[in-house]
Amino acid sequence: MSDGPDAAHRRPPGLDDATVEALGKLSEALEMVERVRGHLYSVHQLIGEADFKLDDAVELFERAGHPAVAQRIQHELIGRNVLPGRWTFQVVEEFDDGYYAEFRGIERDAREELAQGRRHLWEAELKERRRTHGRAGHEALP
Repeated sequence: MSDGPDAAHRRPPGLDDATVEALGKLSEALEMVERVRGHLYSVHQLIGEADFKLDDAVELFERAGHPAVAQRIQHELIGRNVLPGRWTFQVVEEFDDGYYAEFRGIERDAREELAQGRRHLWEAELKERRRTHGRAGHEALP
């Protein structure tokens, strides 16, 4: 199989189609969770930026002669928890250490147990079915 996937992307002997498909779906689900994690980091960074912009708003409201608005922002919004008892860094840490870590562990364990740890077997086989063998830009390997 010189014109196909490398050894790390070939299914081990005896691994059936249903298991390859199931591992592929599990991997696809993990990819979605990876995107969720990225969005949580975006929320974390955006909330932080917004909190610092509030400092500017407070200063501008004070200069414009609206000390009550400035004080309300200062006391009610700046530094406020986004969830009970939590800033966004704590949300990210809880997600990373809980759901995300468990999900990654289960996906890794399933690959280790069923496919000798090999990743993206379903995708590698899909590539083989869809590419045009012998055509430039359709090579199996870099």
